[in-house]
Amino acid sequence: MPGAGSRGPAAGDGRLRLARLALVLLGWISASAPSSSVPSSSTSSTAFLASGSAQPPPAERCPAACECSEAARTVKCVNRNLLEVPADLPPYVRNLFLTGNQMTVLPAGAFARQPPLAELATLNLSGNHLKEVCAGAFEHLPGLRQLDLSHNPLTNLSAFAFVGSNASISSPSPLVELILNHIVPPEDQRQNGSFEGMVAFEGMVAAALRSGLALQGLSRLELASNHFLYLPRDLLAQLPNLRHLDLRNNSLVSLTYASFRNLTHLESLHLEDNALKVLHNNTLAEWQGLAHVRVFLDNNPWVCDCYMADMVAWLKETEVVPDKARLTCAFPEKMRNRGLLDLSSSDLDCDAILPPSLQTSYVFLGIVLALIGAIFLLVLYLNRKGIKKWMHNIRDACRDHMEGYHYRYEINADPRLTNLSSNSDV
Repeated sequence: MPGAGSRGPAAGDGRLRLARLALVLLGWISASAPSSSVPSSSTSSTAFLASGSAQPPPAERCPAACECSEAARTVKCVNRNLLEVPADLPPYVRNLFLTGNQMTVLPAGAFARQPPLAELATLNLSGNHLKEVCAGAFEHLPGLRQLDLSHNPLTNLSAFAFVGSNASISSPSPLVELILNHIVPPEDQRQNGSFEGMVAFEGMVAAALRSGLALQGLSRLELASNHFLYLPRDLLAQLPNLRHLDLRNNSLVSLTYASFRNLTHLESLHLEDNALKVLHNNTLAEWQGLAHVRVFLDNNPWVCDCYMADMVAWLKETEVVPDKARLTCAFPEKMRNRGLLDLSSSDLDCDAILPPSLQTSYVFLGIVLALIGAIFLLVLYLNRKGIKKWMHNIRDACRDHMEGYHYRYEINADPRLTNLSSNSDV
């Protein structure tokens, strides 16, 4: 029949599709079914390993606020307003940049992770708002070589910040380079006022640098732009392997308390843009005794007087100062901009030359004193008659008093007058 004939091909196609589906299902069941000679657990493990070997291992997760490059072993979390160190840092990270965020406190164990960040060698935390770095903040980073904390207003830098919470039981820090440029807090955030706050800040930094033997492997130390007035005593005592020391753009007025004698490996010392006026013989002798050191002294306000004679003589003979040809006098005025190497002993005297502002002050004081003296003399002149009468009265009173003394002396000295005086009394 026509109807039956028309349904035949369609029915055949439907059966063909069902047959194909059945074959696919049977193949999947047979592939997933356990073999009679191998346990099901072994079969599933083998299938998992086979599937794992067929695909590459999944990449390590990258924190949402960061950019990661596994090939370069670098993670960048820059200007992301982070309040703390990301918890899901990948273990492969070797270079970590956490700059320009909003972190204010770096607590103990801030980088403790499982698995540990054993490959982390370079850590940049500059440009945050860090005010406090706690003891043991960089624990569990055995490979850390370079640390940058610049441009953070640190008000509390723990003495054990670069080691564990207890320096007596902690291993030395692996740090080779420590960058602490511009970590001085603003003046309104310093304790005990401006000057006292600066002294406290300098002591805080010194305590962190000389904490036990923690930083004996340190090779580079940068402390630029921190408004240091003096280098704290023994600041460099525990840094015997230091090669590069950067102290430029501070306010150093003297190196009296600093000792460079134990820095036998020191190669470069940057002291440009400070407030140094003269260098004394003990400092010059220490520098001359260091075999490889080069000292940079440009842009300091040198005072070219008799106290500069030893330093000028040393500069003419030494090769320690590469930029010595650029050193010029700032004071006194007659010596301004003269090169230190061009000076002779006759140029260096200690005449009392006052700055113009001080000279003006003394002139004004003299005028005021002269005016007071003139007024006093004028008052005396206007009252000359009264003063003369007052002086005559004083003279008469003194004369009467002296005559009374003289009369009593004569009576006591003559016995006859004494008896006469007693008889007259009777």
